[in-house]
Amino acid sequence: MQSAVTIASMRFLNLYPLLFGFLLVEPLHAALPLEKIKLPPGFSIAIYAENVENARQMARGDKGTLFVGSRRAGKLWAISDSNGDQRAEQVRLIDKGLKMPSGVEFRDGALYVGAINRILRYDDIESRLDRPPKPVVVTDGLPDKEYHGWKYLRFGPDGKLYIPVGIPCNICDEKGFGEIRRMNPDGSGMDVFAYGVRNSVGLAFHPDNAQLWFTDNGRDLLGDDIPADELNHAPNKGMHFGIPWCHQGDLLDEVFGKGKDCADYTPPVAKLDPHGAAVGLAFYTGDMFPGEYKNRLFIAQHGSWNRSKKSGYQILVLDVKPDGTVLDTKVFASGWLQNEAAWGRPNDVLVMPDGALLVSDDKANVIYRIAYTP
Repeated sequence: MQSAVTIASMRFLNLYPLLFGFLLVEPLHAALPLEKIKLPPGFSIAIYAENVENARQMARGDKGTLFVGSRRAGKLWAISDSNGDQRAEQVRLIDKGLKMPSGVEFRDGALYVGAINRILRYDDIESRLDRPPKPVVVTDGLPDKEYHGWKYLRFGPDGKLYIPVGIPCNICDEKGFGEIRRMNPDGSGMDVFAYGVRNSVGLAFHPDNAQLWFTDNGRDLLGDDIPADELNHAPNKGMHFGIPWCHQGDLLDEVFGKGKDCADYTPPVAKLDPHGAAVGLAFYTGDMFPGEYKNRLFIAQHGSWNRSKKSGYQILVLDVKPDGTVLDTKVFASGWLQNEAAWGRPNDVLVMPDGALLVSDDKANVIYRIAYTP
C-alpha cells in the first residue's frame, strides 16, 4: 500500500544555458508540487536538475555526465553533478536545431543521438562539454517520416545499437516501418531484429540473460479501453508482434485484421493501461532499494491524450522473470495527474551508480531523483 512521500529538501540555484558552455544563474522557479507524489514507504523524490527543456531519454557518460535528449525542443543537454551531492550544478546546452533528438545512448566516450532519419555521434564529448564537437553522421539511412519517427536508443550486449522505427500513422501497413532495427556502432550491418511494432520508445536488456524487452504504444480511435499498451519480450531475432493486424495479442484490427489470426504473432508478456503511453523502461540493477526490487522492471507512463478520463502519468514496477514471465505489476510512483490535470509527464527512467532512480519529465522540464532510506 502506498503512502504520501516524504520530500527531500533540494532547493538550489537554477542554471540556464545561454550559449555552449556559458551559464547564467537565476532564482529558483516556483516549486513543483512534489508533495503530491506518492511512493512506497521509505522512498523520497527530489529535483536532480531543472530547466532541462522537454527532457526525454537519458544516458550516463563514463565520467558521470547525464545526457538528455528532447523531442519538440530539438536540443541536447549535458547535466553535471561535479561535487557528487546528487544535485546538478550545471545544465549545458550542447546542441540545438536538431530534428526530434529524443534518443540518446553512450558508448566508448561518445554520445549517440537518434534524430529521425539520422544517428549522430559526438566523440569524446565529456572532455568537450564547453566546446562540443560537431557530430559525426553515423547513418542517415533511416526513414525520415516524423509521425512516430522519434527514436530511443539502446546498445545491446552484442555491441549493436538497437533502434525502433515506428509506423508513420495511427495504423497502417507500410514496408520498412514497424520494426526494431540494429546496427554496428559505425552504422554498418543494419538489419531488422523485430517486426510488428507500432511505436516503441523504450528498450531494455535483462541483466541476467541479455534478452530484449520493449514497450509499445497501442493504436488510437478504438475507444477508451482498447487496445492495451504492451510490454514485449524478444529473446530471438525475427519475431513478429502483430502490428498492424493484431493488437494486444488477442484483438484483430477492424480493417487490417481481416483474414488474419492473432495466434500467428507473438503476444505481449503484459498488457498495460490503454493509451497510458508506456515509454522508457529500465531493470533495477542497483543496491539502494530493498532487495525485492533487484532486477524488477520500472516503466514510465507518459500519460494519455485521447481518453475521456486520463490514464498513465505514473511509474510502474513489474516483477518479471528472465524467461519473460510477468508475476506482478504495481504503481510505484503517482501524483503527476491531479483531478484530470497533469503537472508532469514521466518519460524515462535511469538507474544511477548509487542505486537511485532518475526520472525525466518533459512537461515540467526537470529530472527527478528517487531514493530510498530504510
